[in-house]
Amino acid sequence: MLNVKIFSFSYKKSGIPEDNSGNCGGFVFDCRFIYNPGRENLYKDLTGKDKEVAEFLDNNRIMQDFLKNIYSIAQEAVNNYLERNFTSLMFSFGCTGGQHRSVYTAEKLGKFLKEKYGTKIRVIVEHREFPGLNE
Repeated sequence: MLNVKIFSFSYKKSGIPEDNSGNCGGFVFDCRFIYNPGRENLYKDLTGKDKEVAEFLDNNRIMQDFLKNIYSIAQEAVNNYLERNFTSLMFSFGCTGGQHRSVYTAEKLGKFLKEKYGTKIRVIVEHREFPGLNE
């Protein structure tokens, strides 16, 4: 079974997550180039899992283009890892505070992979700065 771990993190607080699978790697994506909803008072205390922030980022063209590219890369990697019977794959999304953009993208990729692959893979999404958001 391929275990796909997806992390959100803060570059300032915890840094890039370590890959404890023994493979020493994984994909790391920097979300800081996308406008931060946390700069708006309305979203400051919310996270990327909150409906208001998700709708804000759903309407951000740059974020949506970014996600399309992430989905393409993720599909290629998952298909390759399944063909090779690998058991571990990791994706990490970082932003300044690990609260809005990185949480949103981690959630979106998790949902995409669960819908695309169903029970063929196990998807685990972990929000390092907000453990209360983890499933």
